[in-house]
Amino acid sequence: MDSIGDFFKQVRETKGLTVDEVASKTRIRTDFVKALEEGNFAKLPDQVFARGFVRSYARSLGLDEEDAIHRFIQSAGAYYEKQDERERLKVRQAEEERKRQANRKAVAIAIGIAILTLVILLSREQSSLLVRRTPQSEPPSATAKRVTPPEPGKVDVPVRPEPEHPTAAKTKPAEASPPPQTATRHDATAGRSAVPGTAAAPVAPQTAVPIPPPISTEGPLGPPSLEGTANADEPLVLDLEATELSWVVIQVDGGSPQEALLRPGEKAKWKGQDQFMLTLGNAGGVKAELNGKPQKAFGPSGKVARDILLKR
Repeated sequence: MDSIGDFFKQVRETKGLTVDEVASKTRIRTDFVKALEEGNFAKLPDQVFARGFVRSYARSLGLDEEDAIHRFIQSAGAYYEKQDERERLKVRQAEEERKRQANRKAVAIAIGIAILTLVILLSREQSSLLVRRTPQSEPPSATAKRVTPPEPGKVDVPVRPEPEHPTAAKTKPAEASPPPQTATRHDATAGRSAVPGTAAAPVAPQTAVPIPPPISTEGPLGPPSLEGTANADEPLVLDLEATELSWVVIQVDGGSPQEALLRPGEKAKWKGQDQFMLTLGNAGGVKAELNGKPQKAFGPSGKVARDILLKR
């Protein structure tokens, strides 16, 4: 069987038609008519359009269209099978390329997520390192302020400040006014002494004097009575020196109580006319001299001695 191209060319020449006349009659481009007669199917458009050309050419020549299509399949079948294979290959290649692009996108997204996660982890680690390196404020230690318990035989007694403008001292209703009462306190380290005025001894207001509780659990010592050897015309002088911490409450000639806190090595002096009444917070921590005469100990260390009477 002749090819479709040879078959159309023989019939066209038999009827005395040219290629241009066939192209004008079928409305097919001249180059497509020549390609169909030459069997150059590569120059024809898609197979569907090529089939349409074959039908139109066969109809213009008065031939059976189905027979012409059969001849066309016999002639161009191998070519179009290869073309279909090439098309399928192109489709597969395009699909594979699409998959590769999708895989590249997925890989890029995964890499981006991994980098972002790494950056977040590094940032958190750096923040934790900074927090650990920052010095934290230490809580106040319970032992920062330790209260040192008082040593045995030592009691802190607040010293009542003396008034800046002393008032006239109370005097006993006697024929002769007693000499002024003075009190002198010596610092053992500086050797300084303070002596109040001579006109009238300052007297603190008549207020109750709080007596600290005794240091020892045992009861206070009894009130001893000590006498000096001074003449009646001379003033009575009492010198106290602390060997241990002790508070002192003293009444001069029955006057108002005066308070003092003597530390070890400190001295204090009082002058009176008739007598002194002492209360010591640490009986064994104070040495006394009355008009220069040493007095015996008022009691053991750590004991409270009350109502110690010192007189001529």
